[in-house]
Amino acid sequence: MSARTPVLIVIPARYGSTRFPGKALATIGSRTMLEHVYRAAKKAERPGWRTVIATDDRRILLAAKKFGAHVVMTSARCRSGSDRCAAVARNHPRFPVVVNLQGDEPFQHPENIRLAVRRLIESGAPVSTLVTDCPSKDVQNPNVAKVAAARGRAIFFSRSPIPFDRDKTGRVRYLKHIGLYVFRRAFLLNFSKWPETPLERIEKLEQLRILERGFSIAAAHTRRDSAGIDTPRDLARARRRTL
Repeated sequence: MSARTPVLIVIPARYGSTRFPGKALATIGSRTMLEHVYRAAKKAERPGWRTVIATDDRRILLAAKKFGAHVVMTSARCRSGSDRCAAVARNHPRFPVVVNLQGDEPFQHPENIRLAVRRLIESGAPVSTLVTDCPSKDVQNPNVAKVAAARGRAIFFSRSPIPFDRDKTGRVRYLKHIGLYVFRRAFLLNFSKWPETPLERIEKLEQLRILERGFSIAAAHTRRDSAGIDTPRDLARARRRTL
């Protein structure tokens, strides 16, 4: 693969979020959260790239078409965003690289998307993702996934602070996981068929399925943090932030 490799960016978006139903269509400023994510993806695109929104809800389909997005309907049986990405990738065989750009990350920077793609292409890993320094306010927040990483690879992900500062040195550098994944297409199609693994089930973090089955995840460090919208409180904070 090279820098000219065709890349498919898929933005999975569902209406029935457990913690925050309809959040993809919640507005921040004059645009929906989904439109903010789509615009970031379009800014990240290079020649030969394509961006698609994948949903199982007609309300999201119609909203996406209104702002000119390419949107496809996927099955309501998809268990996760990655499964929805795989459903789209099956119909786009000419793209060997597939980005899972989550639809609840309205502050995702276009360069983060390009960085994660470069990391995948440069590595021998089947998947890449991003990490950044974890703000102290988020270290104990279970809605923010933390990462233990070394030599450009993720070792473990957890909703708890990792690594554990046993001696209370206060010098631990905590890393936050930015929920952006880049897959080699063939691997994504296999990954979506695998059953949940024990650690994945406990932590409710699907990336652990990859590690538990013995595969590696390449990690790139970015200074450009992002903020996912998981709850109405997160949305209120986002609305106070300038986009």
